Amino acid sequence: MKAKPCTDKKADKGRHSVEAQLIYGQMEDPLWDYSHHLLPPISSSATFRLDSAQRGAQGFTEFAHRSDEVEVQSKAPIYIYDRLGEPNKDMLEGNLACAEGGDIAVTFGSGMAAISGVLGILTGTGSEIVAHKVLYGCTYSLLTNWYPRLKINVKFVDFSNPAEVAAAITRNTRALYMESPVNPTMRLVDFRAIARIAEEANRARSADERLYTVVDSTFASPFCQRPISMGMDFVVHSLTKAIGGFGTEVGGVVIGPQWSYDRLMLYRKDFGGILSAKSAWPVLVIGLPSLAVRMRQMQATAQLVAEFLEQRPELERVMYPGLPSFPQAELARRQMVDFDGNFAPGAMIYFVMKGASAHDALKRAERFINHIAQEAYCITLAVSLGNIRTLIEHPGSMTHSAIPADQQLERGVDPGGVRLAVGLEKPDDIIKDLAQSLDATR
Repeated sequence: MKAKPCTDKKADKGRHSVEAQLIYGQMEDPLWDYSHHLLPPISSSATFRLDSAQRGAQGFTEFAHRSDEVEVQSKAPIYIYDRLGEPNKDMLEGNLACAEGGDIAVTFGSGMAAISGVLGILTGTGSEIVAHKVLYGCTYSLLTNWYPRLKINVKFVDFSNPAEVAAAITRNTRALYMESPVNPTMRLVDFRAIARIAEEANRARSADERLYTVVDSTFASPFCQRPISMGMDFVVHSLTKAIGGFGTEVGGVVIGPQWSYDRLMLYRKDFGGILSAKSAWPVLVIGLPSLAVRMRQMQATAQLVAEFLEQRPELERVMYPGLPSFPQAELARRQMVDFDGNFAPGAMIYFVMKGASAHDALKRAERFINHIAQEAYCITLAVSLGNIRTLIEHPGSMTHSAIPADQQLERGVDPGGVRLAVGLEKPDDIIKDLAQSLDATR
């Protein structure tokens, strides 16, 4: 399950950990001469000077031809325009591919742009996507509001039931799309089981008809799991979350096989969803290098917080992969592991308020969250996750409001459900704020 090593000659032969590689990257990188800098300089030029018409022509010839028969002659990339590529993004992409164990990575301007990018290169008019029945609200909106206009059919099934996934696949299916852990319910998808289904479906398919698997692994981050090592084809992340870590930049990334690089680059160029250099740089030098130490602290705290919440009588249930009561505890321990193979259940918790009815549970959740917003010091009512600050939100009325209210419960989003993204605060401080608000909303 370990990620592939970076290609720098000083980091080869397994002498150094993946975590070290995320800090140092490729110390001798042809993308930028920064051998005398402790950190790579920030790139802030939208366009690049060309010495000759021939050099400009060569740059356009080389763009997005990494994986076909065009031989790249340049010692370093010929940069032309930021939308085509620039050093900070390229260096970040190399480190992200290393973190996930993929062949390549291509960054985008947001997590949703990354999702649009990977599905954009895999599907077309008349094709089909089979997706898990519970997804982030904006992803659900993309698949239900916009893809039908492109004559791309989308089926929603329960990915925790592999037989249901297999039954939904047709000759037109080009992508199996899922989140794991699922936002917000924390349910897991068995990657190996889904990979076997895709492999079986592909036995009788040509290369043009191939079925691909895509995982949004944002809730876990590369620290907690690496789906490519378990048979998945593509992984997407919102860089805004745990990888960025500090809530200052919006971005996304697709990590996948070598053949997809050129298509993703062309898609990004033509649709324009680029990550700015000024956003790539903090993720490159601050966010990704600190991912492991942040996640260790956050998940240690999340374990204690989840154990506290599980004892509270106001709650119907608590969903956290680190709890023995977690319905998929065995799968979690097998699938969610850090770079060294240690169990890594992450820092996301989902819990549901008790209520005499769904409406009553909703009102209790609203009172609880409103009290947090007004009185808590170490918990902030805000969307997003993976931040150094603990964030709380109500998925049914916020991040997943794109799912019709009458379908939310059926899909697993409880009216009384609350999503908690644990930060770097001391466990006792988070627990103190939670206890105060739970006591006040009995």
